Amino acid sequence: MRIVLTKNLSKLETADLLKKPAFDEVVLGDGARARIKEAFGSDLSAAQVVDKIINEIRTNGDKAVVKYTKLIDRADFTNQSFEVTPAEFDAAAQAVEEDVLRSIKLAINNVRRYHTEQLPKSWLSYREYGAMLGQNCIPLERVGIYVPGGTAAYPSSVIMNAVPAAVAGVKEIIMVVPPAKDGSVNPYVLTAAREAGVTRVFKIGGAQAIAALAFGTESVPKVDKITGPGNIFVTLAKKAVYGYCDIDMLAGPSEILIVADETADPRYIAADMLSQAEHDVLASSIVITNSEELADKVAREVEVQLAKLPRQEIAAASIETNGLIIVSKDILEAVELANISAPEHLEILTAEPFKLLPYVRHAGAVFLGPYSPEPLGDYFAGPNHVLPTGGTARFYSVLNVETFMKKTSIIAYTKQALAAVSDDIIRLASAEGLEAHANAIRVRGE
Repeated sequence: MRIVLTKNLSKLETADLLKKPAFDEVVLGDGARARIKEAFGSDLSAAQVVDKIINEIRTNGDKAVVKYTKLIDRADFTNQSFEVTPAEFDAAAQAVEEDVLRSIKLAINNVRRYHTEQLPKSWLSYREYGAMLGQNCIPLERVGIYVPGGTAAYPSSVIMNAVPAAVAGVKEIIMVVPPAKDGSVNPYVLTAAREAGVTRVFKIGGAQAIAALAFGTESVPKVDKITGPGNIFVTLAKKAVYGYCDIDMLAGPSEILIVADETADPRYIAADMLSQAEHDVLASSIVITNSEELADKVAREVEVQLAKLPRQEIAAASIETNGLIIVSKDILEAVELANISAPEHLEILTAEPFKLLPYVRHAGAVFLGPYSPEPLGDYFAGPNHVLPTGGTARFYSVLNVETFMKKTSIIAYTKQALAAVSDDIIRLASAEGLEAHANAIRVRGE
């Protein structure tokens, strides 16, 4: 892991350190490429694989879903439904540990409470001459949520996608999750789905799941919007179907950036860096501090803690490739560099973190103080953990209740109210050469 001093670099060189990798196929490792060749018989690109799968799902529906689930996930649904049955939900409820279930329920309550406070309000107000203007906030009718699965289990992803949709008032929440080879789904994922308000669950993953949600099949209903993170194939598929339905965002590898001063505990910083590094070899963990002494301590502490991790190999590769400690000239420069990075997760570990908050312009979520570590937001606090990555926090928001809603404008003018503004509208329409527009106003005054 590198330690870099900004005093030795130009502003441009410092900014270059924080540039995010381009969203392209460099993320495909040799293993993924080998699996593509095995499955498709040729060296197709990830984008070509996704296009092939989407086109076949659109044409052949369930038959293609079964084909690609068997080919990619090794789960065979040739002679059985790939929708989770009530019996499977019941079996999952029996399999989960009571203590874990209690924690899931508490997390759901926290997330529900937070997102309920986000609910936008419909409104209607009076203007001159009895005119009325307003806005109607309407939930989407049916949404699809993607939850990573297979050998992994992410009940937290279920909660963070399903609960805001339920709070928004979405009638149907359709969940897709990759199955294990035996066709099962992790019981904690299924239990979280039932507790969070998911309507139906289908055992499908990858691009085939996104295509099924976007276009519908004999079994899977077509949705209005797809949310939730996935691998490169899921992300490319979401990009490809946008326009046929809406999507939340294009999610990249996880990121954490920590702004710290000399008062910060290097053990906390190292632990938080590694909490992201263990996600993926592409995950990014960066510290910006005004203390060279702290920088050295953090680097040493990372090595100590890394040696104890079960996912040591992944975390070590992430830290080696994308781990970075920058020593800034002062703490305000550190915050400004954080804004340039626009990280998914921003932690501020300084003597007075709230004093720096007004200077933060670009971040998916901000964690203030030593007792607000990033995993608190991942699992339990209440704010959503589906966050903009790859620098997109410059212009995009965290997943929220309004992600699952749309706004409709309301306009109701009286005859007198329209007459008072008719000349202005006619002049504007005529200036644009749209005389039919002008006439639609003019005839009402004759």
